[in-house]
Amino acid sequence: MNAAVPDPLAGYRIETEPFYRPAGNEVALYRQAYRHRMPLILKGPTGCGKTRFVEHMAWSLGRPLVTLACNEDMTASDLVGRYLLDANGTAWHDGPLTLAVRHGGICYLDEVVEARQDTTVVIHPLTDARRILPLDKKGELVRAHPDFQLVVSYNPGYQSSAKDMKPSTRQRFAALEFDYPDSGLEAEIVAHEAAVGFDLAAKLVAIARCSRELKHRGLDEGVSTRMLIYAGVLIRDGVSPRDSCEMTMTRALTDDPDMASALQGFVAAQFG
Repeated sequence: MNAAVPDPLAGYRIETEPFYRPAGNEVALYRQAYRHRMPLILKGPTGCGKTRFVEHMAWSLGRPLVTLACNEDMTASDLVGRYLLDANGTAWHDGPLTLAVRHGGICYLDEVVEARQDTTVVIHPLTDARRILPLDKKGELVRAHPDFQLVVSYNPGYQSSAKDMKPSTRQRFAALEFDYPDSGLEAEIVAHEAAVGFDLAAKLVAIARCSRELKHRGLDEGVSTRMLIYAGVLIRDGVSPRDSCEMTMTRALTDDPDMASALQGFVAAQFG
């Protein structure tokens, strides 16, 4: 009796439901896009829940999720694979993108514009009717598994023009827009993720709302939902609210004394 064939994407499967609270109809829209295996861009500010959303959707669809955090040093070989030496000589090793393409995973390229444009062009044949991935070094043409989908994300408010997505790439995708949720929903998320009371979470959200008014007026980014969760965790564990907010928000966001003073004022308004 033949042993069961191992699942090449077993390590990429999400076993436990990731916590996610919809802010609109993004779940239904994603499901429709996945139904057609449509490539997607997720646009939105840092720490607003884009990655958690993809994790939640991969779990709900029962698909493995292959995530790559893009950076300027990432090469095409980091995506598609390369020949490596092993005990038996030189052998080809699929990269994470190729694994997802072959075996039907969702491949998520986080902050895709941070990668060099000569690297990301390798995704172009996957984002049209061809749905193929050429492995030039191996001389192989990989046809995408029927369940494969490509999802990328970036923060359009935090990119220089030199790092913006090329129109020839952007037009291959549908897009979903993300932002920080409304105050009540954001407080619910922070309370759940940090395991703190709703009233404390609401105070942290109020600080974040004020900080976001300073975007492009001294701050590149306001306080993210992720930062609020960090602050809540420290407060829950006995760190004072002032020290927690100083550590996770003020010092993390800025080195400018005036901006730091403004953020400290927002904290004082909530916690005294």
